[in-house]
Amino acid sequence: MRKILVIALLLALASCARPPSQIRNACAIFDQRDGMFENWKRAARSTEREYGVPVHILMATIYTESSFRARARPPRRYILGFIPWKRISTAYGYSQALDGTWDRYQRETGRYMARRTNFADAIRFIGWYHYQSSKRLGIPYNDAYNLYLAYHSGQLGYIRGAYRARPEALAGAKRFAAISAVYADQIRRCP
Repeated sequence: MRKILVIALLLALASCARPPSQIRNACAIFDQRDGMFENWKRAARSTEREYGVPVHILMATIYTESSFRARARPPRRYILGFIPWKRISTAYGYSQALDGTWDRYQRETGRYMARRTNFADAIRFIGWYHYQSSKRLGIPYNDAYNLYLAYHSGQLGYIRGAYRARPEALAGAKRFAAISAVYADQIRRCP
């Protein structure tokens, strides 16, 4: 009996590490991740209440940034084309938050134990960041395209228009706006 319990626990923990299999369907994501060990829908709704950022915007950010992979990182640079070197940035986790921005979030919110690999912590960070962008830059929460540009380029980068020289930022903003609209429609119809 004890062995069965240990195996069941290990399988449950292993399933937490894998990203959801249907990441283009918000309802399916919540169905796959709302159980004994985690409750993504509750974390998303709680963040929406705390910061006012709609759930579909929060979820679209994670989709665009990490494809719901807890330990997502940017690619490494290579020396001489084959020797692995440093990564192109310190982005990490569901939110792809940079080290400095994550540290600022922890200081300003008092959430020193928050981890970028924890969904509830990451989605709360995203809500906080979009709230800051809306307050500081005047971007409404329903303007998915510009919210993403501010997220990707940073708030100062957005003010300077740094995204204009970055095709990956513009493509990401289009992808973000599209999945945000899909998620909004799906969430309205979730049971």
